Amino acid sequence: MVRFALFGAGFIGQVHGANIATNPRTKLQFVYDVNPAAAEQLASRYGAKIATNPDEVWAAGDVDAVLIASSTNTHADLLSGAIKARKPVYCEKPIDLNLERVRQVVQEAHNNPVPIMMGFSRRFDPNHRGLREAVQGGEIGIVEMMHFVCRSSQPPPLSYIKVSGGQFRDQTIHMFDLLCWIANDAPVEVYACGASMIDPAITAAGDVDTSMLILKMPSGALCHIDNSRHTGYGYDERIEVFGSTGMVESKRKPTREVALYTGAKVVADGLHPGWFERMEPSFMLAVDAFASSLEGKAADYPTLIDGLRAQMIAEAAIESLHANKPVKINYWTPK
Repeated sequence: MVRFALFGAGFIGQVHGANIATNPRTKLQFVYDVNPAAAEQLASRYGAKIATNPDEVWAAGDVDAVLIASSTNTHADLLSGAIKARKPVYCEKPIDLNLERVRQVVQEAHNNPVPIMMGFSRRFDPNHRGLREAVQGGEIGIVEMMHFVCRSSQPPPLSYIKVSGGQFRDQTIHMFDLLCWIANDAPVEVYACGASMIDPAITAAGDVDTSMLILKMPSGALCHIDNSRHTGYGYDERIEVFGSTGMVESKRKPTREVALYTGAKVVADGLHPGWFERMEPSFMLAVDAFASSLEGKAADYPTLIDGLRAQMIAEAAIESLHANKPVKINYWTPK
């Protein structure tokens, strides 16, 4: 059994805490949060202990791995602490909003390797995995175009937007990771356009809520990503990959696969109300895959290098947005 210490008792921390506690192969051992009351509430729910500071976790002999679900500005320091303590890590994205700090942590992990998984849980969605298998299996021939849609049902609170790093680092970064994972390659150029169509306060916060991006792959294949922070019909996420001999898609996913045919109408169930309701099962599958890998079983998961790559694409996209022109993506690797 893999014993986890959890950093962060907010919304995502509670999701991970429940998944760790209810998985028969994992145990929630410690919870730490800067809000002791939140940590105590979550820990008591699942019979875990409360850590009064991160050092207590690093020194704990009964902690096999840590899961970082705290605020973004804590990720890099906690990753660094886990690396020094030789504790495997599952870390929510992004690594840090400062790219230089990201490089420092990645270099530290390169010099002192421990298993590190980034929280790109969409890789574990069965629909997306099926699409990737078809692409990698050559079932649609040579990839020529890819199309990603990521439209949230409503914007997050403005207080969150102000510290999120912006739409590309927060929302689109999941699509950047999926693109690289599905294509088994990384784009070389990005052109991004964006606007604030929903709330002028988002513009005032220095962000956009509506965007389109074109990315060019080394093969010449093109990828289009469209994002919105708002829909009037539920959470909309889908992927289409067009190849030389066919096409594969991971479709919109309604709450149920039920349609009523009556007269001249077809009445079908709508989409999930939000991104979490659509993606909730993938969080459990992601933690389970990480636990499997720590038990020595074969398990594919997004690594720290994958997190670095997705973030470097995001940084280039932000540069393109501000410069209003295509930008070459320069990837950095640890020495």
